[in-house]
Amino acid sequence: MYAVEFQAKVKNGTIEIPAQYRDRIKQMVRVIVLAEADERTSNLIDQLLENPLRVKDFKPLTRDEMYARS
Repeated sequence: MYAVEFQAKVKNGTIEIPAQYRDRIKQMVRVIVLAEADERTSNLIDQLLENPLRVKDFKPLTRDEMYARS
């Protein structure tokens, strides 16, 4: 097995293999798709760190309150 790498646009669910690889790629292939992340697929934690929720009358716990055993 060998690997080739190229960028392509998806058109109607199809990725076109560039001409320079078509003679080498004629049988079964294994496909791994790496897509650029957009706002809808980015990490929720990163989004919250960038745009924290604002809660009225919020008071963070002190260190003692965090580690207090009930």
